[in-house]
Order: sequence, then C-alpha cells, then structure tokens
Amino acid sequence: MTRHHFSYLALGDSYTVGEGIPIFESFPYQLIQLLRKKGYHFNAPEIVARTGWASSELAERILHTTFSEKYDFVTLLIGVNNQYRKQPLQEFESDFDFLLKKAIHFADEQPSKVIVLSIPDWSVTPYAEGADIMKVANEIDEFNAAKKTIADKYHVQYIDITGGTRKMCDDLSLVASDGLHPSGKEYALWAAEVAERIESVIK
Repeated sequence: MTRHHFSYLALGDSYTVGEGIPIFESFPYQLIQLLRKKGYHFNAPEIVARTGWASSELAERILHTTFSEKYDFVTLLIGVNNQYRKQPLQEFESDFDFLLKKAIHFADEQPSKVIVLSIPDWSVTPYAEGADIMKVANEIDEFNAAKKTIADKYHVQYIDITGGTRKMCDDLSLVASDGLHPSGKEYALWAAEVAERIESVIK
C-alpha cells in the first residue's frame, strides 16, 4: 500500500465544525480516523467552516484564505443557513456553483475527489418545535435538489445524508445536547459513507 500522505479539505458550516460536540467527534475528524484505521496515511483535516455561515459567507472566506496548492480530497456541505434565513434559492444556486468550481480546483481539477453532502433536515430536531416542519422539510428538499443538479453538472460525488438525519426524530441519541445539531453518533454514519467514497477513489 502506498505511503502517500493524503490531504483533506472540509468546507462548510456548523455541520462540518461539529457544533455542540468535541471536535474529534465531528465528521471530518471521524472520517480521518476511519481512513487511518484502514491503513491510509491522512494528515489532519483542514477545515474552513463556521457555525452560521451561508453559502455567500463561505465563498467570501475562501476568497480571503490561503490554501495549499492542492488537496487529495475535498468535502462541501453548505446551504442550511440559506434555507433558515429564507434566502432565495436562485442566489444559493449561484453561490454553490462558484463553491463547487473552487472545490474542484482545490482537488487538482479532479471532480471524483470532491464529495458534496446534502443538507441535513433540522425540522426533525427538538429545536424545531413550533416551526412549520413540513415547510422546512420541503425547502430543504428543494435546496438539496439544486445541489444534486449542480453536483451532477460538474461530475462530482454526491452523498444524500438527509434521509438518515430524519431518523433523529425517533432517536435522540443522534442529536447533540443543543437539541439542533447531530451527535457524534450521527456524524459517524456520515464519516463511514464519505470514507467508502474516498477509498473507492484511492484503490
């Protein structure tokens, strides 16, 4: 097996940061641990993400951040705050198109090494009590449909984690103590899916 040390860039918002849990339980860190256990030599993840960021804020930070020349793998998970703030879907589509082109550039122009994750459905969490749950879920589906269309356009990998997050309504062990974000247990499921995709590219 190659001794190459792989690099990994994670772009996103609170779901990439791992809001409300220890950083090592976030999905980027669990992902790296999984891959290391499989014998792959991965550096610690480089994370450009912040709780509360919408797509435009991630784009702005990218423009003002110095990155490595290239990364072996890049994940992109953004959009929930666009939906939460009731920002137009069309604006998100424009931002996401820009972000995805940037992600592909960071991955040395290799779309297969870019992985887009769908937006989790926060309407099923205790935090959503009193909200129009059906409306939120439908809007998240609309944003995810747009993400999938753009992901397909650029031939990157796409993972639908939304369906799995909807199980949080029946299993509170999948929810962090803040009642909104996923727990490390839920992030472990994402990490396993992303690890599988990465391993398929490495082999």
